[in-house]
Amino acid sequence: MRALVVFESMFTNTEKVAHAVADGLRAGGCTAVEVVRVDRAPTTVPDDVDLVFVGGPTHAFGMSRPSSREEAVHQGAEEVPTTFGIREWVGEVHAQAHVRFAAFDTRIDKVRHLPGSAAHQASRLLRRRGFRLASGPTSYFVTSTTGPLVEDQTERAAQWAETVARTLVATGAAR
Repeated sequence: MRALVVFESMFTNTEKVAHAVADGLRAGGCTAVEVVRVDRAPTTVPDDVDLVFVGGPTHAFGMSRPSSREEAVHQGAEEVPTTFGIREWVGEVHAQAHVRFAAFDTRIDKVRHLPGSAAHQASRLLRRRGFRLASGPTSYFVTSTTGPLVEDQTERAAQWAETVARTLVATGAAR
């Protein structure tokens, strides 16, 4: 089973989660896993990919927008393209019917109970576009806007991805 992990990251926290997800996918039976920043990710998923994880930071209770990305750069984020993030990628992606998707995000730990999540929004949009989900959306927590990640979040991400991959392999959902 081949997997693709697409991420958007402003302060490297979501990127760290993306790499932990990739480690979990490998442990769960994926034979090849590619991790790609969203502005470099293909909007047509290659035919040999079975599973796509997409993740980004939660900005203003949802997926980032060009204006929120620009604001993050003003707050010291990495200089990344501000016009294309997971919102735009999820809106444009094309994939074969066999491909399963899962979404994750990073959010500030202090606002765990507030509504809104980039992962929930991405999952909803993927479902509306007719894609099948391999898992419900999952959030990972940072201590503040710039991070760092709360302790154990990369381990949680790896365990989540491993469980998803093992389940797909065991049920025969993967080709």
